[in-house]
Amino acid sequence: MKKKNWLHTILDAATLCKGKITLSILFAIISVFGGFVPYIGVYHMLCIFLEGTPTIEKILMWSGVCLVGYVIKLLFYGISTTLAHISAYTILEQIRLKIMEKMMKAPLGVILNETSGKLKNIIVDRVETMELPLAHMIPEGISNFLLPVGVFVYLFFIDFRMALAALATVPMPAVIFMVMMRNFNKQYTDYMEASNHVNSVIVEYVGGIEIIKAFGQSTDSYKKFATAVNSFKDYTLAWFQSTWKSMNFIMALLPSALVGTIPVGIWLYLEGSLTVAEFAICLILSLGIITPLMWFTTAINDIKMIEYAVNDASKLLDLEELPNSDTPIVLQSYDVSLSNVSFSYGGKNGQENALTHVSISIPQGSFSALVGPSGGGKSTVARLITRFWDVGSGMIKIGGVDIRKIPFSQLTAMISFVTQDNFLFNCSLLENIRLGNPKATDEQVYESARQAQCDEFIRKLEKGYKTTAGEAGGRLSGGERQRIAIARAMLKNAPIVILDEATAFTDPENEDKLQKSISALTKGKTLIVIAHRLSTVKDADQIIVMEKGRVIRKGKQQELIKSCALYRDMWETHIGTKKWAAGSGGKENAYV
Repeated sequence: MKKKNWLHTILDAATLCKGKITLSILFAIISVFGGFVPYIGVYHMLCIFLEGTPTIEKILMWSGVCLVGYVIKLLFYGISTTLAHISAYTILEQIRLKIMEKMMKAPLGVILNETSGKLKNIIVDRVETMELPLAHMIPEGISNFLLPVGVFVYLFFIDFRMALAALATVPMPAVIFMVMMRNFNKQYTDYMEASNHVNSVIVEYVGGIEIIKAFGQSTDSYKKFATAVNSFKDYTLAWFQSTWKSMNFIMALLPSALVGTIPVGIWLYLEGSLTVAEFAICLILSLGIITPLMWFTTAINDIKMIEYAVNDASKLLDLEELPNSDTPIVLQSYDVSLSNVSFSYGGKNGQENALTHVSISIPQGSFSALVGPSGGGKSTVARLITRFWDVGSGMIKIGGVDIRKIPFSQLTAMISFVTQDNFLFNCSLLENIRLGNPKATDEQVYESARQAQCDEFIRKLEKGYKTTAGEAGGRLSGGERQRIAIARAMLKNAPIVILDEATAFTDPENEDKLQKSISALTKGKTLIVIAHRLSTVKDADQIIVMEKGRVIRKGKQQELIKSCALYRDMWETHIGTKKWAAGSGGKENAYV
């Protein structure tokens, strides 16, 4: 797929505000003409005084014309700026929405390969940098372009030589500016790389400050942080210092239009080609012809800022999507089957397979458990069933239908997936649970919370169910977050339930209650449980033992103890740990 130009990306995002942008441009043009009116009024008042025929009526009339023109300029410029700001924020909103939509359709692995700091930097910070230039580009750009053009045309009609004289200071600064801009693209690229590096170091330092303090590494870590900040400062100053002399010369010479208009005007006046009034208005107008053009020296930097921000955003906007069907599928059952499935997180890059020729059959309404050493592929199976990725080869079916033919919305609606790393949004606990079923009543939320054994601790909180969970659920313990997530899954009431170590952080005194409530809720559903604590799955209809991405053995508890050495070793270790915990006066909380 051909990569879009950054300007095309902006225009695509601006689709919803084309009318506002058009009006902003129109009002900016009207504002320019309004701003030009006072010059005309001043010219006519000069003529009146020089002709010796001033009257109060004429002076008031032209003063009124100047005032009306100035009011038109302010009014329409304000409206244009307002519409431009609305359009800018609409564009930013659309870019962010498109990024999030794309991320929802992309393979989960692509997203997980990026750090949260980098994603936040692009979606929030980099996109936000576009607001200021976008909001001011239309009104200021049009004004600063059309006003000098209008002034030059007006001067040209008075005397073309005065028009040319007003531009006398332009050629030399223009040449210097072009020479100075020869390496601008490379310098700006280096600047952005330095900026991105210092940003990532800052995010890393702040995000890991707890670990830094805990392990006493503040000196080395701060040195890395300080080095990055100082390097960025040194590079930025070196770049600016290399341009200061040239820019100061340009800014000093460029606005000095009188250097050309005064001697030329005097010469034309002495030879009779220019009247005093015309001479005076030419001097006034010449002062306004160059200054607006200086805006474009900074506009180049703003345009480059937008380009880089859009290109960064385009890395997410251009993510490859998982193919999706739009046609709902009528399923006859909720059996789950994996047929000769192989998968690698590295795709086709030669990375070792996470799964190799895995075939599993999970009947509807059954309780199946995936067990085995860490890294055996258990969680990968669960995530492939939910289609966070597509299989490398083989096929996964639900109800006999390839999940790649089932629309995402339908697939997600039929699966409740609870992991050991449960994310809560920074909103009320009531709304965190209600995410499982946005249409659920408060009483249904309370009932799910009671079944998940979290009603009691929630009601003890100062604001009860209205208590916010904090960023990523940070105000709650690991066990409390798990119970909230399980309550959310219960409320969803999906026909297929996947629990990936969902009770790992459950408090021992609540574990029995929670296991009973899960068993009651999942009755009649297709239940898939990933567990290290083998006692929680010993009654499963089938236990699937996995190691190194392969299925080693399948069967019930007693069958596996007799026929599978790996499972037998895991079970004996588990039982031994339980006995040790009991002998120490503790409760079972063992992992193998």
